[in-house]
Amino acid sequence: MSRSSSNTRPPFSRSTARPFSPSFEARRPQRLADVLARTDAFSALRAGVEQIAALQRDLTELLPDYLATSAEPGFIKDGVLSIFAAHNALAARLRHLEPRLLADLQQRGWAIESLKIRVRPKPLDAPPPVKQARMTRAGAQALHELSESMAPSPLQAALARMAARHRK
Repeated sequence: MSRSSSNTRPPFSRSTARPFSPSFEARRPQRLADVLARTDAFSALRAGVEQIAALQRDLTELLPDYLATSAEPGFIKDGVLSIFAAHNALAARLRHLEPRLLADLQQRGWAIESLKIRVRPKPLDAPPPVKQARMTRAGAQALHELSESMAPSPLQAALARMAARHRK
């Protein structure tokens, strides 16, 4: 069958699929604030995210660099701000700074009466790869000969195992 007109489209062409919606682009990354602003259901979540972001900015300005990168604010509940430290030593240092930090945060307009310093370890990075030592064939042979010349002992056994592993 031939088409009688150049204006007709095949039934399943891209242009007959769903109409393009300019308000949503699936492949373009979107800011979290834009996504949360789309609906009222997320308004409380958005307020909490903005509060934590503002607290983080203030803590970054008020704390020394080594503490600011390892301390994270939590929510304010009943006038108590929880601050999470990466480990016990940083938590102890934050407790020493607590009176001054509380006063500085109150001066910046935060409605808090006290701080609660807690430890929340950060997840460890992937463990370093297991070291795979490489030995030349001559080195492995020399190690084997040394182990053969020794009297039986734990050292002799360890050298023999090492030589055997590297001779493969």
